[in-house]
Amino acid sequence: MTHQHTMTQARLEADRERLNRGRMLISCPDRAGIVAAVSKFLFEYDANIVQSDQYTMDPDGGMFFMRIEFDMAELGERLAQLKKDFAGIAESFEMQWRITRVCDKKRLAIFVSKEDHCLVELLWQWQAGDLDAEIVMVISNHNDMRDYVESFGIPYHHIPVTPDTKAEAERRQIELVEGKADVIILARYMQIISPRFIEVYKNQIINIHHSFLPAFVGGKPYHQAYTRGVKLIGATAHFVTEELDGGPIIEQDVSRVTHSADVNELKRIGRTIERVVLARAVQWHAEDRVLVHQNKTVVFN
Repeated sequence: MTHQHTMTQARLEADRERLNRGRMLISCPDRAGIVAAVSKFLFEYDANIVQSDQYTMDPDGGMFFMRIEFDMAELGERLAQLKKDFAGIAESFEMQWRITRVCDKKRLAIFVSKEDHCLVELLWQWQAGDLDAEIVMVISNHNDMRDYVESFGIPYHHIPVTPDTKAEAERRQIELVEGKADVIILARYMQIISPRFIEVYKNQIINIHHSFLPAFVGGKPYHQAYTRGVKLIGATAHFVTEELDGGPIIEQDVSRVTHSADVNELKRIGRTIERVVLARAVQWHAEDRVLVHQNKTVVFN
């Protein structure tokens, strides 16, 4: 028996109900009248706002962020015109914006090396229907996870990486992902992504790492942490930028530990936090809950 993903009748019904649900994401300089203009526009389209979240960084000249979910009859047929008509309002408020249908799920490409805990968590959540996205492929520089991934019916691509073949390996990765995935998840993928790759998928590559940085750099961070007697272990999920592990943070979490935890116990706790933090970040991004401004994020959850 395989883990081949099958949708239950309840999930099919849920997807049908969401055919006419849209999402609107907005970021712009804060000023009076933004909420009124957006609400009036949707009202004139007979759209019903079912959820609205907003945040301003500074009421006096700061940035304004907004996320709206709305229901509108025949949204699929009317979406192009909706976008065209909203463009004028967006221009007048200097908005960065997008309008999407909830049923158009983001397509994920997961990159992994040998550690499987983050990948397994994403596959479990996807199979259970808790991850509102489609996993279209897994790419790895090792073959260890092939059988497990393929048991879900997901294509698995093995692309070895060495210092001499790194450029060619990345070219093959881009070729595989291009046009097939919207988001790349580095689920403990132990290779540095090149600036070229990052530019193509700006704010669309999510990474996970332990939160010992910058105190414990280099190899064996858990051994270093054990030697120092740390009392907190954490993990950070963030967008990838050219600054190594320095991109906008989406989610973090920590767990307290005591002197009684040896290195193996610290690693076990760390793996648990990593898998949970990455899964949260991926889900929030898949649901358009994350807006990036400079090197920070606004996360509506």
